[in-house]
Amino acid sequence: MSEDIGASGASVLVSGHMSNRMSSRIAVVGGRRRWSVDQKLAILREAFGPDGSVSATCQRHAVGSGMLYTWRRQALAGDLMGAKRTPPSSFAEVEVSVPTTATAGSGHIGIELPSGVRITVDATVDADALARVMSVLAR
Repeated sequence: MSEDIGASGASVLVSGHMSNRMSSRIAVVGGRRRWSVDQKLAILREAFGPDGSVSATCQRHAVGSGMLYTWRRQALAGDLMGAKRTPPSSFAEVEVSVPTTATAGSGHIGIELPSGVRITVDATVDADALARVMSVLAR
């Protein structure tokens, strides 16, 4: 039931039901079928719908049950529609300490970088200059 499209080695699998005169075309490229997103969602509705049967749907469409469950997992995660989830934001660890009486009210700011370098600056330090120093020390 397959016919050659050309020298590319691709073919089209044509399946039809004589009772309702419907036929569908599924692209087969390199020996693998390529299902469109709409086809996958229709098959998932058929398999997992109120009157659905996974095994009957697998037989009807010649698809393994593992593939159906993979499509279902992708659909539930939003990956089937091409909408990829963004990775979680990463944050720097911040540790808050209680100021000692010697530094409280002295107008100094203490900064400790993850590398262990400690910087103490006056509260009136130029922010641009401090940013340049910290970018060099963070390397």
